[in-house]
Amino acid sequence: MSMPNTEYLGIDVGGTGVKMGIVHADTGQINNFQSYDTATWRESNHFLERLADAIALHLYQHKNVRKIGIGLPGILTKDRKTLIEITAIPEIDGSPMIDMLEKRFPDHQFFMENDANAAALGEFYFSPEKESMPEDFVFITLGTGVGGAAIIDRKIFLGGDGNAMEPGHVPSRNGKVLERNVGKKELLQMANAMRAEYKGKTTLPADGTISTTALVVAAEEGDELALAVWNEVGEMLGDMLVSLIRILDVKNIFIGGGLSASFDFILPSMERQLNYWLTPAYLEKLVIKKALLGNDAGLLGAASLCF
Repeated sequence: MSMPNTEYLGIDVGGTGVKMGIVHADTGQINNFQSYDTATWRESNHFLERLADAIALHLYQHKNVRKIGIGLPGILTKDRKTLIEITAIPEIDGSPMIDMLEKRFPDHQFFMENDANAAALGEFYFSPEKESMPEDFVFITLGTGVGGAAIIDRKIFLGGDGNAMEPGHVPSRNGKVLERNVGKKELLQMANAMRAEYKGKTTLPADGTISTTALVVAAEEGDELALAVWNEVGEMLGDMLVSLIRILDVKNIFIGGGLSASFDFILPSMERQLNYWLTPAYLEKLVIKKALLGNDAGLLGAASLCF
Protein backbone atom coordinates (compact mmCIF):
# COMPACT_ATOMS: atom_id res chain seq x y z
CA MET A 1 0.00 0.00 0.00
CA SER A 2 2.68 2.50 -0.90
CA MET A 3 1.46 5.95 -1.85
CA PRO A 4 3.19 8.86 -3.50
CA ASN A 5 4.73 11.44 -1.22
CA THR A 6 1.77 13.76 -1.69
CA GLU A 7 -0.61 15.97 0.23
CA TYR A 8 -4.38 16.02 -0.13
CA LEU A 9 -7.12 18.17 1.37
CA GLY A 10 -9.44 16.05 3.50
CA ILE A 11 -12.90 17.33 4.46
CA ASP A 12 -15.19 15.67 6.99
CA VAL A 13 -18.68 17.19 6.87
CA GLY A 14 -20.65 16.44 10.02
CA GLY A 15 -23.96 17.45 11.57
CA THR A 16 -22.10 19.45 14.23
CA GLY A 17 -18.88 20.57 12.55
CA VAL A 18 -17.02 20.57 9.26
CA LYS A 19 -13.37 19.56 9.70
CA MET A 20 -10.67 20.28 7.14
CA GLY A 21 -6.98 19.55 7.03
CA ILE A 22 -4.06 18.89 4.72
CA VAL A 23 -3.18 15.19 4.96
CA HIS A 24 0.23 13.78 4.17
CA ALA A 25 -0.38 10.57 2.21
CA ASP A 26 2.59 8.61 3.62
CA THR A 27 2.30 9.45 7.29
CA GLY A 28 -1.33 10.43 7.77
CA GLN A 29 -0.12 13.59 9.46
CA ILE A 30 -2.74 16.38 9.44
CA ASN A 31 -1.65 20.00 9.02
CA ASN A 32 -3.56 23.28 9.00
CA PHE A 33 -6.52 21.64 10.75
CA GLN A 34 -9.66 23.82 10.85
CA SER A 35 -13.10 23.15 12.23
CA TYR A 36 -16.17 25.14 11.20
CA ASP A 37 -19.58 25.21 12.87
CA THR A 38 -22.16 23.44 10.68
CA ALA A 39 -25.08 25.37 12.21
CA THR A 40 -23.52 28.76 11.37
CA TRP A 41 -23.01 27.77 7.74
CA ARG A 42 -26.57 26.43 7.57
CA GLU A 43 -28.03 29.63 9.03
CA SER A 44 -26.39 31.63 6.24
CA ASN A 45 -28.57 29.64 3.76
CA HIS A 46 -25.44 29.23 1.63
CA PHE A 47 -23.89 26.10 3.10
CA LEU A 48 -22.15 24.97 -0.10
CA GLU A 49 -20.80 28.47 -0.78
CA ARG A 50 -19.34 28.61 2.74
CA LEU A 51 -17.79 25.19 2.14
CA ALA A 52 -16.28 26.34 -1.17
CA ASP A 53 -14.92 29.53 0.45
CA ALA A 54 -13.19 27.48 3.14
CA ILE A 55 -11.76 25.16 0.45
CA ALA A 56 -10.49 28.20 -1.46
CA LEU A 57 -8.58 29.39 1.59
CA HIS A 58 -6.90 26.00 2.11
CA LEU A 59 -5.98 25.68 -1.57
CA TYR A 60 -4.58 29.21 -1.59
CA GLN A 61 -2.36 28.34 1.37
CA HIS A 62 -1.31 24.99 -0.11
CA LYS A 63 -0.73 25.47 -3.82
CA ASN A 64 0.74 21.97 -4.21
CA VAL A 65 -2.59 20.32 -3.32
CA ARG A 66 -4.49 19.17 -6.42
CA LYS A 67 -6.92 16.60 -5.04
CA ILE A 68 -9.66 17.04 -2.46
CA GLY A 69 -11.67 14.29 -0.74
CA ILE A 70 -14.97 14.94 1.03
CA GLY A 71 -16.97 12.69 3.38
CA LEU A 72 -20.65 13.51 3.96
CA PRO A 73 -23.27 11.99 6.27
CA GLY A 74 -25.90 10.60 3.94
CA ILE A 75 -26.67 9.02 0.61
CA LEU A 76 -25.14 10.01 -2.72
CA THR A 77 -25.64 9.16 -6.37
CA LYS A 78 -23.76 6.07 -7.50
CA ASP A 79 -21.34 8.18 -9.58
CA ARG A 80 -20.53 10.10 -6.36
CA LYS A 81 -21.24 13.52 -7.90
CA THR A 82 -24.64 14.54 -6.52
CA LEU A 83 -26.11 14.60 -3.01
CA ILE A 84 -29.39 12.70 -2.55
CA GLU A 85 -30.20 12.77 1.16
CA ILE A 86 -27.93 14.44 3.70
CA THR A 87 -30.06 13.92 6.82
CA ALA A 88 -28.25 16.48 8.98
CA ILE A 89 -28.19 19.21 6.27
CA PRO A 90 -31.36 18.58 4.23
CA GLU A 91 -31.24 21.91 2.38
CA ILE A 92 -28.32 20.68 0.26
CA ASP A 93 -30.19 17.54 -0.88
CA GLY A 94 -30.14 17.21 -4.66
CA SER A 95 -27.13 19.53 -5.13
CA PRO A 96 -24.68 18.58 -7.90
CA MET A 97 -21.85 19.27 -5.49
CA ILE A 98 -18.91 17.90 -7.48
CA ASP A 99 -19.87 19.82 -10.63
CA MET A 100 -20.26 23.01 -8.57
CA LEU A 101 -16.82 22.60 -7.00
CA GLU A 102 -15.08 21.62 -10.24
CA LYS A 103 -16.56 24.69 -11.92
CA ARG A 104 -15.16 26.93 -9.19
CA PHE A 105 -11.81 25.07 -8.97
CA PRO A 106 -11.18 23.84 -12.55
CA ASP A 107 -7.55 22.83 -11.85
CA HIS A 108 -8.49 20.48 -9.02
CA GLN A 109 -10.05 17.05 -8.68
CA PHE A 110 -12.78 16.32 -6.13
CA PHE A 111 -13.82 12.95 -4.67
CA MET A 112 -16.89 12.44 -2.52
CA GLU A 113 -18.05 9.53 -0.37
CA ASN A 114 -20.42 8.70 2.46
CA ASP A 115 -18.67 9.64 5.72
CA ALA A 116 -18.73 6.16 7.24
CA ASN A 117 -17.32 4.67 4.02
CA ALA A 118 -14.59 7.30 4.08
CA ALA A 119 -13.80 6.62 7.75
CA ALA A 120 -13.56 2.88 7.07
CA LEU A 121 -11.12 3.58 4.26
CA GLY A 122 -9.17 5.83 6.63
CA GLU A 123 -8.83 2.93 9.10
CA PHE A 124 -7.70 0.68 6.27
CA TYR A 125 -4.94 3.02 5.06
CA PHE A 126 -3.90 4.89 8.19
CA SER A 127 -4.63 2.70 11.22
CA PRO A 128 -1.61 2.28 13.52
CA GLU A 129 -2.21 -1.45 12.96
CA LYS A 130 -2.70 -1.18 9.20
CA GLU A 131 -0.21 -3.98 8.51
CA SER A 132 -2.61 -6.41 10.16
CA MET A 133 -5.87 -4.90 8.84
CA PRO A 134 -8.16 -7.61 7.44
CA GLU A 135 -9.26 -7.36 3.79
CA ASP A 136 -12.89 -7.73 4.89
CA PHE A 137 -14.38 -5.83 7.77
CA VAL A 138 -17.47 -3.98 8.90
CA PHE A 139 -17.03 -0.50 10.34
CA ILE A 140 -19.73 1.04 12.54
CA THR A 141 -19.63 4.71 13.54
CA LEU A 142 -21.45 5.85 16.66
CA GLY A 143 -22.06 9.57 16.86
CA THR A 144 -24.91 11.97 16.13
CA GLY A 145 -26.35 8.98 14.25
CA VAL A 146 -25.24 5.42 13.54
CA GLY A 147 -23.30 4.96 10.30
CA GLY A 148 -21.71 1.95 8.73
CA ALA A 149 -19.47 0.68 5.99
CA ALA A 150 -18.19 -2.64 4.77
CA ILE A 151 -14.80 -3.15 3.19
CA ILE A 152 -14.92 -6.37 1.18
CA ASP A 153 -11.85 -7.56 -0.75
CA ARG A 154 -10.22 -4.22 0.18
CA LYS A 155 -12.94 -2.18 -1.53
CA ILE A 156 -15.90 -0.22 -0.22
CA PHE A 157 -19.03 -2.34 -0.63
CA LEU A 158 -21.49 -0.02 -2.40
CA GLY A 159 -24.50 -2.28 -2.88
CA GLY A 160 -26.92 -2.03 -5.80
CA ASP A 161 -27.46 1.71 -5.99
CA GLY A 162 -24.34 2.93 -4.23
CA ASN A 163 -25.66 3.33 -0.70
CA ALA A 164 -25.31 -0.03 1.02
CA MET A 165 -24.60 -0.31 4.73
CA GLU A 166 -26.93 2.07 6.54
CA PRO A 167 -27.21 0.18 9.84
CA GLY A 168 -28.61 3.24 11.62
CA HIS A 169 -31.76 2.95 9.51
CA VAL A 170 -32.71 -0.66 10.19
CA PRO A 171 -35.80 -1.33 12.34
CA SER A 172 -35.04 -1.43 16.05
CA ARG A 173 -37.10 -1.11 19.25
CA ASN A 174 -40.04 1.21 20.00
CA GLY A 175 -41.17 1.38 16.36
CA LYS A 176 -38.01 3.34 15.54
CA VAL A 177 -34.91 2.80 13.45
CA LEU A 178 -31.71 2.06 15.35
CA GLU A 179 -30.22 5.57 15.32
CA ARG A 180 -33.48 7.03 16.64
CA ASN A 181 -32.83 4.84 19.69
CA VAL A 182 -29.06 5.12 20.13
CA GLY A 183 -28.06 8.25 18.21
CA LYS A 184 -26.52 10.83 20.53
CA LYS A 185 -29.68 12.87 21.18
CA GLU A 186 -31.91 9.82 21.67
CA LEU A 187 -29.35 8.07 23.85
CA LEU A 188 -29.38 11.07 26.21
CA GLN A 189 -33.19 11.14 26.22
CA MET A 190 -33.14 7.47 27.23
CA ALA A 191 -30.53 8.13 29.93
CA ASN A 192 -32.52 11.02 31.39
CA ALA A 193 -35.74 8.95 31.35
CA MET A 194 -33.97 6.06 33.11
CA ARG A 195 -32.51 8.51 35.65
CA ALA A 196 -35.98 9.86 36.45
CA GLU A 197 -37.13 6.37 37.45
CA TYR A 198 -33.93 5.26 39.17
CA LYS A 199 -34.07 4.77 42.94
CA GLY A 200 -30.49 3.65 43.56
CA LYS A 201 -27.26 5.58 44.10
CA THR A 202 -25.81 7.34 41.05
CA THR A 203 -23.57 10.32 40.24
CA LEU A 204 -25.68 11.20 37.17
CA PRO A 205 -27.70 14.44 37.53
CA ALA A 206 -31.49 14.20 37.90
CA ASP A 207 -32.27 17.52 36.19
CA GLY A 208 -32.22 16.26 32.60
CA THR A 209 -28.68 17.42 31.84
CA ILE A 210 -26.84 14.08 31.48
CA SER A 211 -24.10 14.26 28.82
CA THR A 212 -22.39 11.45 26.93
CA THR A 213 -19.11 12.36 28.65
CA ALA A 214 -20.80 12.04 32.06
CA LEU A 215 -22.17 8.63 31.06
CA VAL A 216 -18.70 7.38 30.10
CA VAL A 217 -17.03 8.80 33.23
CA ALA A 218 -19.75 7.38 35.51
CA ALA A 219 -19.48 3.97 33.83
CA GLU A 220 -15.70 4.03 34.36
CA GLU A 221 -16.41 4.51 38.07
CA GLY A 222 -18.77 1.54 38.09
CA ASP A 223 -21.99 3.61 38.34
CA GLU A 224 -24.82 1.09 37.99
CA LEU A 225 -27.23 3.39 36.17
CA ALA A 226 -24.61 4.48 33.61
CA LEU A 227 -23.71 0.84 33.01
CA ALA A 228 -27.41 0.03 32.57
CA VAL A 229 -27.74 2.76 29.91
CA TRP A 230 -24.73 1.44 27.95
CA ASN A 231 -26.09 -2.07 28.40
CA GLU A 232 -29.25 -1.04 26.49
CA VAL A 233 -27.19 0.58 23.73
CA GLY A 234 -24.96 -2.50 23.36
CA GLU A 235 -27.95 -4.82 23.21
CA MET A 236 -29.56 -2.88 20.33
CA LEU A 237 -26.24 -2.63 18.47
CA GLY A 238 -25.59 -6.33 19.05
CA ASP A 239 -28.90 -7.33 17.48
CA MET A 240 -28.11 -5.24 14.40
CA LEU A 241 -24.62 -6.76 14.16
CA VAL A 242 -26.03 -10.28 14.20
CA SER A 243 -27.98 -9.46 11.04
CA LEU A 244 -25.00 -7.82 9.36
CA ILE A 245 -22.66 -10.69 10.16
CA ARG A 246 -25.15 -13.25 8.85
CA ILE A 247 -25.92 -11.31 5.67
CA LEU A 248 -22.41 -10.15 4.72
CA ASP A 249 -20.45 -13.04 6.29
CA VAL A 250 -17.82 -10.63 7.58
CA LYS A 251 -16.31 -11.48 10.96
CA ASN A 252 -14.16 -8.44 11.75
CA ILE A 253 -16.07 -5.55 13.30
CA PHE A 254 -14.57 -2.13 14.08
CA ILE A 255 -16.48 0.39 16.18
CA GLY A 256 -15.59 4.06 15.70
CA GLY A 257 -17.12 7.53 15.94
CA GLY A 258 -17.41 10.01 18.79
CA LEU A 259 -19.45 7.69 21.03
CA SER A 260 -16.96 4.83 20.67
CA ALA A 261 -15.46 6.06 23.97
CA SER A 262 -18.22 3.87 25.43
CA PHE A 263 -16.77 0.75 23.74
CA ASP A 264 -15.80 -1.10 26.92
CA PHE A 265 -19.27 -0.57 28.38
CA ILE A 266 -21.33 -1.57 25.33
CA LEU A 267 -19.16 -4.59 24.52
CA PRO A 268 -20.56 -7.00 27.17
CA SER A 269 -24.19 -6.67 26.06
CA MET A 270 -23.20 -6.67 22.36
CA GLU A 271 -21.31 -9.90 22.92
CA ARG A 272 -24.24 -11.36 24.83
CA GLN A 273 -26.51 -10.87 21.78
CA LEU A 274 -23.88 -12.24 19.40
CA ASN A 275 -23.31 -15.30 21.58
CA TYR A 276 -27.04 -15.88 21.80
CA TRP A 277 -27.76 -15.70 18.06
CA LEU A 278 -24.62 -16.81 16.24
CA THR A 279 -23.33 -20.36 15.82
CA PRO A 280 -19.80 -21.52 16.77
CA ALA A 281 -18.59 -21.30 13.14
CA TYR A 282 -19.12 -17.54 13.32
CA LEU A 283 -18.19 -16.98 16.92
CA GLU A 284 -14.77 -18.61 16.77
CA LYS A 285 -13.61 -16.19 14.07
CA LEU A 286 -15.43 -13.10 15.33
CA VAL A 287 -13.28 -10.09 16.28
CA ILE A 288 -14.82 -6.89 17.63
CA LYS A 289 -12.43 -4.02 18.16
CA LYS A 290 -12.53 -0.33 18.82
CA ALA A 291 -11.34 1.57 15.74
CA LEU A 292 -7.98 3.21 16.34
CA LEU A 293 -8.06 6.51 14.47
CA GLY A 294 -10.65 8.10 16.75
CA ASN A 295 -11.84 11.53 15.70
CA ASP A 296 -9.39 11.79 12.80
CA ALA A 297 -10.86 8.84 10.89
CA GLY A 298 -13.33 10.92 8.88
CA LEU A 299 -10.75 13.47 7.78
CA LEU A 300 -8.05 10.90 7.01
CA GLY A 301 -10.61 8.75 5.21
CA ALA A 302 -11.77 11.69 3.11
CA ALA A 303 -8.16 12.31 2.06
CA SER A 304 -7.69 8.61 1.22
CA LEU A 305 -10.45 8.94 -1.42
CA CYS A 306 -7.81 10.77 -3.45
CA PHE A 307 -5.47 7.75 -3.73
